[in-house]
This record gives sequence, C-alpha cells and structure tokens, in this order.
Amino acid sequence: MKKTLIYLSVAALAAVACEKNSNTDPADQKEKAFRSIAEQYVTETVIPTYKGMAEQSVTLAAACANMQTKHESNQISTADIRKACDAWIACRKYWEQSEAFLFGPAKDRNIDPHIDSWPLDKTQMQVLLDNIRKGQSWEASTLGYGLLGYHATEYMIFELDATEKNSLVHKPNYTSEELEYLCGVADDLRNQCVYLYACWAGKDSVSKEMQDILEDAELSPSVDGYGWEMIHSGSAGSIFKTSQASVEALLQGCIDIADEVGNTKIGTPNKAASAGTPEAIEKAKNHIESPYSLNSIVDFTDNIISIEKAYKGNSSASVSAYVKSVDASADAEVLEAIAAAKAVLAQIPEPFALNATCDAANRAVNVIGTDLVAALEKAFAKISDQ
Repeated sequence: MKKTLIYLSVAALAAVACEKNSNTDPADQKEKAFRSIAEQYVTETVIPTYKGMAEQSVTLAAACANMQTKHESNQISTADIRKACDAWIACRKYWEQSEAFLFGPAKDRNIDPHIDSWPLDKTQMQVLLDNIRKGQSWEASTLGYGLLGYHATEYMIFELDATEKNSLVHKPNYTSEELEYLCGVADDLRNQCVYLYACWAGKDSVSKEMQDILEDAELSPSVDGYGWEMIHSGSAGSIFKTSQASVEALLQGCIDIADEVGNTKIGTPNKAASAGTPEAIEKAKNHIESPYSLNSIVDFTDNIISIEKAYKGNSSASVSAYVKSVDASADAEVLEAIAAAKAVLAQIPEPFALNATCDAANRAVNVIGTDLVAALEKAFAKISDQ
C-alpha cells in the first residue's frame, strides 16, 4: 500500500511538472494566444458580419420580389424601389466590411467573383433581356459574373441624373423583362450570401429559413464550417496545422484588401483618368465599383474598417494586442496607418469617377496601397517570427 502511494505521488508530481512546463513554454504560450485570437476573430468578427449580410440579402430579394408584384398590378412606386435600395446599401456595407476575410470559402468556392465582379456587362444584359422578351427560359446560375451580384442589382435599382453627379432611386418605368432579371439576380445574390455565412458558421448554425434557401439552391456547406477550422487549428481534421497559420491567414487577408483598395480600386481608375481627357475618364469608369449608387468611397472606407475589425478585434485576444506585446511600435504603426487611410478617404468626394485624380485620391494610393500594406506586413513578420 505504501509502495502504491509512492508511485501515485511520483506520478502526480510528474503531471504537475508537465503542466508547469506546458504553461511556461514560450511556444505553447504563443499557440494558446493565437488560438484565442482565432476564436474571437471567428465568433466576434467574421460570423456576425456574414450573418448581417445574409439577413440583409434576404430583405433585398424580398423587396425586389415586391417590386415585381407591384409592377404586375401597375402599383409600383418610388417607395417600393427605395426599400430595395436601402436593403442593397445595408447588405453592401456588410460585404465591404468582410473583404479583409476573402480567404477561405469566399475564394475557394468562387463566391467573391460571383457576387462582386465589375463592370456590369451591359451588352450581354441587353441580349438576355431580349431573350426573356422572346419567352426564352434562363437561370442566374448560367450567367457570367458580369451579369450577376451586387453591381447588376445596383444597376437595376439606382440611376444617375443627367449630370452623373447624383444618384437617384430608379424610375418605376421597368419592363416586365427587367424585373424578371432583377428578381433572378437578387435571389442569386441572396443564395450566395446565405451560402457564405453557412460556410463559415456551419450548416446547422443558420436559421431554418436560410437552410431552406440553401436546399432550394442546391448549395451544401459543411456541417462544422470554416470557422470551426480556424478555432480548432492544430487539431485533427482542421486544415490549419497550427493556430499561427490561422492568424497568418487573418493578417494576409488584411494585407490583400489594403493592396486592392490602394492599388486597384483607387489606383487603377486614378491611373486611367490621369490624362484628364473625356476618353480617359470614361475608361476610368469601367474600373470603378458602385458607380450607379455612388457608393464607391463608402465601399473603400468599409474595406478599411474590415481591416480594423480583423486587426483590433472586439476583445483583448486580438492581433493588435499580441503585436503590441512583442513590439508596441509595430502595433502603433498599423493603427496609425488605418486612421490615415480612413482620413484620406474622407477627403475624396463622390462621384469617384469624376474625382479619381483629385489630390486626396492621389495620396490615397500611397497611404493605403503602400503605407498601410507595409505596416500590416511588419505586423505579419512579428506574428511569424516570434
């Protein structure tokens, strides 16, 4: 009996020693910190954003269906169209504030190009409308990306005035074919938004209404979801071998959208319009997002907010907190670069198509495409090197 007690005591001491070593080992501490960052990122930033977008996409599709019903009875009004516009703006905001996390399902399942390609292919849209008029059947799933998503929907519910300086609610003078197209595209946008939410949250975590939408659209997200993969990084079954890999993916997403906003969304129109000729300005328009709602600057700003949310998080378990713990100056540089990006964007007036080469737009290319990217890359190095 005494011998057994001795064995048990030795075993207990060994267990305590192992636990102590695990708790003080730098690698273990780092992995624990990264796991906490990934969990708060998924549960407090990514999933709530996609949930809001999915809900607003359902509202948008319903508003478009209401427009079609009202049109059939000659009762469609500006107020009906405005409801669709308001839902589009709300849905769009969630999407733009998610673009720091376009990795994973948005990329792997082609949801990003499906719902956010531009410019709109007006030539093919007219062909489609003519075919609808002739009674030919069609499905949104058969269309090219230039006829789908946010920008196709935007074109059908917003319009510019004669000066192209003001965005208005579309006139109620739709044809039946146009509204059939609008409803098909809005339904398809809703399906993809719900799909993206379910891909992160897991199929069983979305509402019954959304599960029915997925079933009708024959879209099948996994039961656990991509969020589970990040939260359980390092576990058997996760595509992330370590929690560090999941945090690196988080930061790389921030770097990618900062580069896109500065060097593509702003930089490409800025370069195209630099000649200052009518032809150059027209060319620049083809590279501008949200040109009919005049929502471009809001889009850009929401992209920066997506970086801010991903980096700062909503709790102490954030990338910002970790980077600050190892290099306070590197963290401060990122936060200052985010603030500078938002400040310079606030100085660019709409329509962006007519102001793509203003002083603030010129500066925004470097402030966002160079400075913010560099600050985020420095933070990435702190995550990877520690």
